[in-house]
Amino acid sequence: MAINPEEDVVLTEEKGHVRLITLNQPKKLNVISPKVVYLLAQNLEKWEKDEEAKLVIIKGSGRAFSAGGDLKVFYEGKKSKDYCLEVVYRFYWLCYHIHTYKKPQVALVHGISMGGGASLMVPMKFSVVTEKTVFAMPEASIGFHTDCSFSYILSRLPGRLGEYFALTGARLIGEELVAARLATHLVPLDKLSLLENRLVGLNTGDESAVKAAIEEFSLDVRISQESVLHKREVIDECFSKDSVEEILESFEAESRKEGNGWIVPVLKGLKRSSPTGLKITLKSIRDGRKQTLSECLKKEFRLTVNILRSLISGDVYEGIRALTIDKDNSPKWDPLTLGEVDGTKLDLVFEPFEEALELNIPENEEQRWTGKYEDSVYA
Repeated sequence: MAINPEEDVVLTEEKGHVRLITLNQPKKLNVISPKVVYLLAQNLEKWEKDEEAKLVIIKGSGRAFSAGGDLKVFYEGKKSKDYCLEVVYRFYWLCYHIHTYKKPQVALVHGISMGGGASLMVPMKFSVVTEKTVFAMPEASIGFHTDCSFSYILSRLPGRLGEYFALTGARLIGEELVAARLATHLVPLDKLSLLENRLVGLNTGDESAVKAAIEEFSLDVRISQESVLHKREVIDECFSKDSVEEILESFEAESRKEGNGWIVPVLKGLKRSSPTGLKITLKSIRDGRKQTLSECLKKEFRLTVNILRSLISGDVYEGIRALTIDKDNSPKWDPLTLGEVDGTKLDLVFEPFEEALELNIPENEEQRWTGKYEDSVYA
């Protein structure tokens, strides 16, 4: 898949010691295309090495931060084996460097921040959200899995919130993101541009100064009593079960109790989701609890490649078709039920690749920026 890095899908600015990245496809809700991944990786590497660059700010143009990966790219490559391998490899390699970046980063996040788009928000040193920010990880519902380092991130949330958000794709708004520690600060949308100007004016990467500037504009977080974050007792009870079937059974039983009406629409969503996607996602989150960031990313790379190869199911393509191509929202899953998902086959998508075929994440500081797609056996 040829990548043209010249298209203005990403805008960059250098203002003194501050470097700004703007995701610039507002009509497409700033989806993460192969070009976006390529340009993000190139610029972040350049700025980490540049002694004049002290602070990196990332934002989205239009009404969204980023709606996630460009699913149509996956769909277009469904008949060509490993058509999307390059962008998958580049993105997961990029995720590692975002998590471990050596200079302060600030994400200014308004509107939609979902899927892979959220990987440009949550791991940042400072992730600033607004009352209009909406976060979700809906991948399991379309036959995919919780990726872009989120099997690492979600598995470290309190109790069983990780399983809940990964399986249900439930949405969180700005206040809830800060309360759940998936963002660091809440700033009103009408103050966001003022904050950006303040950060640029600071012209420094001093973390204390950056934090103090953000706090000048920040609001105290007060989440509604209706927030799912107040439903921990039910979530922990149901989503601690051993299997997706047991989770659904327990969740359905809870839905019949007084005061648990909030469960009904969530349960409907779960029952409409890809059985294969749900099973892969639950195992990935559970495994993530015992895995390092590097191990999670290597696992997610394997899962993505194997899912796109339709190793055990073609559900991801059916999910994308129903959601974004035909938009009929009537996917026909194969297999159709949770009970029909073969556990032995499920294990196949988690099997490690040969060492040379794994995602090559740097093991020490001397190799910090090695392991790129160009250095791999896939290039």
